[in-house]
Amino acid sequence: MAEVKQVRVAILDMYDGVANEGMRCLREILNSFADTYVLDLSWDEYDVRGKCQVPDLSYDVYISSGGPGSPLESEGTEWENTFFRWIDEINAWNANPLQEQKKPVFFICHSFQLACRYFKVGNVCARKSTAFGVFPVHIIEGASNETVFGGLRDPFYAVDSRDYQVIEPDHKHLKKIGARLLCIEKDRPHVPFERAIMGVRFNQHMIGTQFHPEADAIGMSMYLQKEDKKKTVIDNHGFEKWKSMIEHLEDPDKILMTYSRILPNFLHNAVFSLEAVAV
Repeated sequence: MAEVKQVRVAILDMYDGVANEGMRCLREILNSFADTYVLDLSWDEYDVRGKCQVPDLSYDVYISSGGPGSPLESEGTEWENTFFRWIDEINAWNANPLQEQKKPVFFICHSFQLACRYFKVGNVCARKSTAFGVFPVHIIEGASNETVFGGLRDPFYAVDSRDYQVIEPDHKHLKKIGARLLCIEKDRPHVPFERAIMGVRFNQHMIGTQFHPEADAIGMSMYLQKEDKKKTVIDNHGFEKWKSMIEHLEDPDKILMTYSRILPNFLHNAVFSLEAVAV
């Protein structure tokens, strides 16, 4: 019998102890991926904001989660400095030609905003109002060959929950560092605001999204239909917003499609490129 491939994943938990669905979704994606490809896959979780923890360089794949709060007010804090030093270390490893086995990283929402500050992608700032719901995301011309988008339509749909955004990309700097924009938020011609950047490939081994690709349609729908969560959404965003989210979550061409493509595509590329190196 062929030997089962071992894969070690590090999850950088950015939720700072706040109850969330994101970590559950990430665990379920990893379990499902391991079952699909018959892998001996294990993971460890690091409390970045609460305990100033980051993983070492012994893992095969890294995923940095979303989280609450401002991606600006953490500037200069011990945990953010530690997080940025970790990105430095990963970049140095990946840039070293002697290190054949590279370290792929996926940044989600809050982590994405921090990474955009680190890489100086554009203007990270507060939104005029909270983005909360299921929204279309448009792939930028020239980014349709991005492998993590394989199998998705344009536009595709994503769960969005944020008070901050990344806008006004510095195209000259992006070209200099080898980064490229991947997708932007829904077109709103009646609103005089620049559309937010929703995805960036920072370099060959680091990618991220402003939205939540880990959002599980069935689990999220059940979560939002709990009486306390339903009341919170309706109190903050109105009944129509709650209703539209439930409808979108139950549509197999929307969130289920995104959930089943983006992070599984990222993991597939990461895991099986490792295998190619090992042969």
